[in-house]
Amino acid sequence: MNAPVNFSDAMQANLAFVVKQTSHIEAGVYRFKYPDLDYADLVPVDTSAHPFAATVTYYSMDGAGRADWINGNAKDIPVANAQMQQHETSVYTAGIGYSYGWEEVGRAAMLGIGLESEKAFYARRAYEEMVYRVAFSGDATKGFEGLFNNSAVGSAQVAADGTSSSRLWTAKTGALIARDINEALMALNAGTERTEMADTLVLPWERLEYIATTQFSSASDATVLDFVQRANVYTATTGQPLTIRGKRGLLTAGTGGTARMVAYRRSPEVLKLHVPMVHRFLPVQIDGLQYTVPGVFRLGGLDIRLPKAVVYRDSF
Repeated sequence: MNAPVNFSDAMQANLAFVVKQTSHIEAGVYRFKYPDLDYADLVPVDTSAHPFAATVTYYSMDGAGRADWINGNAKDIPVANAQMQQHETSVYTAGIGYSYGWEEVGRAAMLGIGLESEKAFYARRAYEEMVYRVAFSGDATKGFEGLFNNSAVGSAQVAADGTSSSRLWTAKTGALIARDINEALMALNAGTERTEMADTLVLPWERLEYIATTQFSSASDATVLDFVQRANVYTATTGQPLTIRGKRGLLTAGTGGTARMVAYRRSPEVLKLHVPMVHRFLPVQIDGLQYTVPGVFRLGGLDIRLPKAVVYRDSF
């Protein structure tokens, strides 16, 4: 008569196999990039804070001054004034891991095959999706605001009318669409006393697709996007290309549920997303008849440090 199976001993016996497999799986997971979740290309990510910091403190400054002629013996020298404000961003812990069942592990060990990696990939992607959402849309449960809906930026202006009363790009010529984009870029420059220039423009996916597939005019083979990439105030001033990206979540982000475009200078001086602890998998744990691999990370909100270097345009 066979001795009864001791599940605890069986679980422990397979633990070394699971540990070896997960180490290999996780190396592949962290090498993989998700091109559709490229938040770090548009929002500078800061991982410099201590992984267990409760808050991240930063300062914003606004100043003004005007030089003028003075007498060589004058005592009333013009001075510049600066206002510095301290801000704190809270940091919270979040998690997403994966697990394997006892039978699943035993079967893989018996056959000498590796454990499937899809669960780890899904866990890692879930982390990337959460950071993407916090970066662009914020999280009301933690009081976070994202790039697309940040109250620090101030009130959004609506796009100008077209040839009719409609502001929608589908009712405008290529020249009027280019005007809308350049007005947003120039508004940022004017609002900062010509000290800042927007080098990045984020549009709703649907609007980017429209200008990428619509001719600028009947006399040109170029699309509206082709024209804008060549003839925008940032490129004309600096000789550098304007970064134009399409993102989901902007089609109804504007006032009254309208479309919103975001123009800003993409620099850590202007905005930062704090991720003090990047997603990491912890050692394998035995939980009942499962081998669980916990995944944890610590995430703060998006700080817009120079609000005047970000501009919203709605209703287009």
